[in-house]
Amino acid sequence: MAFAMFLPDTASTTRPPTAAGKGARCRRTVARAEAGFALLETLVAFVIAALALAVLYNAGLNGLRSTAMAAQYEEAVSRANSRLTLAEHASPLMAGDWRGDDGGGFAWHVHVAPIASTAVQPVMALTLPGSASFPLTLYAITVWIGWHDGDAKREVRLDTQQIGQDRR
Repeated sequence: MAFAMFLPDTASTTRPPTAAGKGARCRRTVARAEAGFALLETLVAFVIAALALAVLYNAGLNGLRSTAMAAQYEEAVSRANSRLTLAEHASPLMAGDWRGDDGGGFAWHVHVAPIASTAVQPVMALTLPGSASFPLTLYAITVWIGWHDGDAKREVRLDTQQIGQDRR
């Protein structure tokens, strides 16, 4: 009897032939359902990946547009500074409006207007009676640089004030 403990129980491991056939059919049906579910998961993953790529593409495109616009603004400020320097150091500084094409799609406009005038005596003239005074005028200088960016018109404006000697 002790020997019988080590022998496998053949009655419990043997199945009738009909039960084995049903089990194989059930396993095939489950395998097909799982295969279809894997296909659906794959399609959903592709859709999510495509949406993520579209978002990344849009972000990259917006970054390129912003970089190009920043470069245009930087160039416009540089051109406006140049025009402002020319207007400030004009001898003599005089009121007026000037416009022109700066090339590269940029147009400029300079406006110089007097704000206030006064007469000043030189420091040495305080000790000398009857010394002549000379007139000084404070001017407002405004420079605009404009350009077209697609359908939008863009511009940069710089303002300053400068003292100039009147031409009286």
